[in-house]
Amino acid sequence: MAHAGEAPVAFSRLLEIAQQADRQGRCRFTPFLTPPEAELAEAAAKRANVDVVLFGGYDDAERRMARFTPPFTGEEPFPVKAMQITWFGAQTPQHRDLLGSVMGLGVQRSRIGDIVLLAQEAYLFAEKTLTEVIAQSLLEAGRISLSVRVLDAMPALENQAGEAKRGTVASPRLDAVVAEGFHLSRGAAAELITAGNVKLRHAPVLRPDARVEAGDAISVRGHGRLRVDAFGDSNRKGRFPILYTRFGAVR
Repeated sequence: MAHAGEAPVAFSRLLEIAQQADRQGRCRFTPFLTPPEAELAEAAAKRANVDVVLFGGYDDAERRMARFTPPFTGEEPFPVKAMQITWFGAQTPQHRDLLGSVMGLGVQRSRIGDIVLLAQEAYLFAEKTLTEVIAQSLLEAGRISLSVRVLDAMPALENQAGEAKRGTVASPRLDAVVAEGFHLSRGAAAELITAGNVKLRHAPVLRPDARVEAGDAISVRGHGRLRVDAFGDSNRKGRFPILYTRFGAVR
């Protein structure tokens, strides 16, 4: 999903970059791509007959750069660096506050990758040329003072294991699953969906009644993400048991 006001990277543009790599005989890099855009990058590489590698700074990254490499050409390091963000006091900034503060610096969403929010710190991945400016200018998020430093190496982040949950929903609709998964009312869940804050299977969905299937990934801006593991049969009260895995806000 592209950020509000930012168009997704088109297949034609990705193919152009891949073909440039082939013509120039050197590696070429894309901006940070969403999962659907990354699939287009793989298709573009196949069309242009070049190799492609995706990298976002850690193994479980959602937003990743693509590197197109022509045959018999040496690989170049990705122009990506990580920043460690810490804060003062008992309050923890929200993911949406951190992202909003970075965007408030005039940085395009496609030039930064994931924000991994942990209990005591956060990690932000971005294009190498931007990291020093971001580190010097990112002073607060949601009125919480921040300290940012650029890391010399990528942080050793563990894969987000998530927490297994179970509950029931009135139906396998998106608004019902979002409400259950993030402890919201159906009305609040529907508002988040229609406002464009919810992704289903890594793509924006604006319909609260969109059907959810087992295996689907759902993310809600500022709240986190979950994976639907299974739906059970309707019980005597007409509700459907649901098993899901809940993750933190890391994108």
